[in-house]
Amino acid sequence: MIDAAPNASVPTRLFAFLATCACFALGMITLYSSGVGLIDPKLHRAGGFGLALIVAVAVSQKRRGVTTPAHLVVDGTLIFAGLWSIWSFQFVQTQMETALYDITTNDVWPALAGLVVFLELCRRLWGWGLFSVGTFGVIYLLFGQDLPGIMAHSGFSLKEVAEALWYNTNKGVFGSITNIVLSTVFIFIIFGVLLEGTGAGDTLLKFAFLATRRTRGGPAHAAILASSMFGTMSGSTVANIVGTGTFTIPMIKKRGFSPTFAAGIEATASSGGQIMPPIMGAAALVMADLTGVGYLNIILAALFPALFYYFSLFSAVTVEARRQGIEVQTMTVDDQITRTDLINSVLFIGPILVVIGSLLAGLSTSAAGFYAVVVLLVLSVINPEVRSDPARIWHSFLKGAESGATLLIAIAAIGILVGSLDSTGLGLKLANVIATIRGESLFSALLVAMAGALILGMGMPTLPAYLIIILVMGPAIQELGVSMLTAHMFVFYYGVASSLTPPVAIAAYAAAPIARANPLMTAFMSFRLGMAKFIIPFIFAFYPTILIIEEFSLFPFLWIMARTCFCIWLFSSALSGFDRRRLTVPEIVVRFATAFTCLTTDPILHVPAIAIGLALIAFDVHAGRPKETNSEVSQ
Repeated sequence: MIDAAPNASVPTRLFAFLATCACFALGMITLYSSGVGLIDPKLHRAGGFGLALIVAVAVSQKRRGVTTPAHLVVDGTLIFAGLWSIWSFQFVQTQMETALYDITTNDVWPALAGLVVFLELCRRLWGWGLFSVGTFGVIYLLFGQDLPGIMAHSGFSLKEVAEALWYNTNKGVFGSITNIVLSTVFIFIIFGVLLEGTGAGDTLLKFAFLATRRTRGGPAHAAILASSMFGTMSGSTVANIVGTGTFTIPMIKKRGFSPTFAAGIEATASSGGQIMPPIMGAAALVMADLTGVGYLNIILAALFPALFYYFSLFSAVTVEARRQGIEVQTMTVDDQITRTDLINSVLFIGPILVVIGSLLAGLSTSAAGFYAVVVLLVLSVINPEVRSDPARIWHSFLKGAESGATLLIAIAAIGILVGSLDSTGLGLKLANVIATIRGESLFSALLVAMAGALILGMGMPTLPAYLIIILVMGPAIQELGVSMLTAHMFVFYYGVASSLTPPVAIAAYAAAPIARANPLMTAFMSFRLGMAKFIIPFIFAFYPTILIIEEFSLFPFLWIMARTCFCIWLFSSALSGFDRRRLTVPEIVVRFATAFTCLTTDPILHVPAIAIGLALIAFDVHAGRPKETNSEVSQ
């Protein structure tokens, strides 16, 4: 919620009040369009951006802290220019619906003003990365005809740039991606924030501690479990880290793990929440619309790859606990589940069942989100904290709308890139270049795609990262012979993994201050712990049966499941250099080689590799047993 400081100036307070009203209006529009009735598409998009514009300016003021008269003049100009450009979009679209209408010179200036306004707000809220992406799209359209090689295009006039990037409901700022976010994603953003505000997150965390009380990792395992459940609902890596890490990281350190490890495991677990069904955050909702596969199918396809990822994290914690000699500890009174906790568990169980039940009943994804919000609001009264402070529901509702508004500013930059790539055909040209580099090898082509995806997504939130990667790399990956769903899942994983990739590992940088750990060392620890996320996409690219809805066959499915679990254990122990005992360098090298060979498609290679892996584990179990002394033997 946007609150002005008590000593803030009158104009600053006015901005904050307008932003609060805009958040409320945006939230109500979201509820109405999701579960009550349809809104005219052009009006929905124009209204959404108009309200997001006001919210974005107020949020940027709040982050800036000190607001001078000069700042107020600039901010007021941004709002005026932005609303003028949005009104122009609405006017032109109305004219196009009623008659043949060509973009005029007078229409160009508000369009260019709108591009400048939203790119500046994107810079303020999301940093230079997304700003650079959007700016590239504009500059490339204007001056790309002078570039060499495949980068060159036929050239675009100012009118054509305005039409491609502004006055277009298929691409550009007001394109189809904006429609998906407004009509589908917004309601789940509000749902996730309300879920946290009603106290469901605290209860969820307590159940996670109860479920993992008999494991060596204890709170570290609880952090993984809680983050997977909390992250699938919140859809935000940083929000997940702050929401669960504040409690789990100190407890992980108290159990005996290093600060770097505590921050690293929370960062990797929190980033994985977005690949964990049943909700998977905003990116999965967009994927369902872009692929036309259906949200239920996306959930089903993502299930086992996500379970593999969390199994790898559980394995990493177990191995690390063994290495440090950490044993199972008894549960304290504070960890025990109370009657209030059992009652509050309905707060997250009920809405999730409503989402799944609505989808199975054939309702739209947005309607499922709407009914989940309604059920959550009705159930929230069972929490004594909500009854004593009902205002927390109001604050959460406004906070959810604010999160959606700031996301919409990022989508504006993505829309500009979409319009640029679509108008110039650059994405297809890059696909041809990648096809030339890869030669005849699918594996090498996927490596090139992985590297490109990590670079493109580095430092960005998951949804913008996923959209940029699929726009640039998607055509190339589909040309490799993989299906559309597999291609989208492949880049989606690396969109999530980019938050763990040094040097710009935003998840690690969010977790490190909580643990008082070195951010860069935390980034490398997160990268090591989350290494499975870099391997799993290759597995389902070569074995699409893991995605269940594609080429499913029971025996191949069970066989690759077993091999993947075996590979993950070998890989986790090799990365830690420890299993039942400390591993030697040759053992680590052989485990790495064996783990990768287990996943090859040729049985001539993977069957002997499995035998070697089993022999390595058997030798380790034998060597790790306590040695009997001579006196014990003589007795």
